[in-house]
Amino acid sequence: MTDDTHTIRSGGLSATVKAQGAEMCSLRSDAGIEFVWQAAPAWPRHAPLLFPIVGRLANDELRHRGRTYRMTQHGFARDSRFRWAERGESRCVLVLEDNATTRALYPFAFRLTAVYTIDETGLDLSLAVANTGSETLPASLGGHPAFNWPLQPGEAKESYALTFASAESSPVRRLDGGLLRAAPEPSPVQGTALALSDSLFVDDAIIFDRIESHSVRYAAGQGATAGPSLKMSWQGFRELGVWSKPSGAPFLCIEPWRGHASPAGFDGEFSDKPGLMHIAPGAEERLSFRIEVASS
Repeated sequence: MTDDTHTIRSGGLSATVKAQGAEMCSLRSDAGIEFVWQAAPAWPRHAPLLFPIVGRLANDELRHRGRTYRMTQHGFARDSRFRWAERGESRCVLVLEDNATTRALYPFAFRLTAVYTIDETGLDLSLAVANTGSETLPASLGGHPAFNWPLQPGEAKESYALTFASAESSPVRRLDGGLLRAAPEPSPVQGTALALSDSLFVDDAIIFDRIESHSVRYAAGQGATAGPSLKMSWQGFRELGVWSKPSGAPFLCIEPWRGHASPAGFDGEFSDKPGLMHIAPGAEERLSFRIEVASS
């Protein structure tokens, strides 16, 4: 254990979390399966937290009460050092609060708490955004965990699929220059199954902004029972992003979101941006997701 990282364990499963960004950087079974992408040069992150925005703002600018602040893609939490509030054997808690650095980018008072808890079959991440100020807090929050694709060396990437809990026939959204395209597009999901391939991501992330499911299974083949697999489930999140790089990078991101990039053409007051939470003074929003894993 160091000031920079902490590892939690239960049964045959362990997870390591960094103080920088409160980012999970490993989820590993005693069978030797590493589920989390190891931040290779193709994409130098593991599982960042997205706050206080998800996606991009037009021109990377946040407008509030006549002032303009620079806010780059996905916000500053992923590049901020959280403080350790608890470091136990199977649970750890990290906290980020507003300070002079954050207020120069985002003129709001807040407290973001991340609680990681592990058990024998998976990892839970509970997130809470508290408004510690005197005005309404406009914010988005998202997870961005990247998983190895394939999960096991030698498997074909094209053998993998996402299987949703419900049919996902509603249109999806795509991005242009990091901003949400005006027109929705047909869903690439066939029933409950999304067959995975690099070509899916030529137009960046697939954004399910009318998601019916609260869970999705990631495995080599629809309904496959052999080989490593995982199931992600979520509460409080209203959108889901699925992303990789079309260049063939061996990772897949499954991203529960509360919010999304600015729609193309929107350049108004930040508090009017579609998709935000609006948290009253003294209140908080709680969201969570769970990653349940199987080594075979």
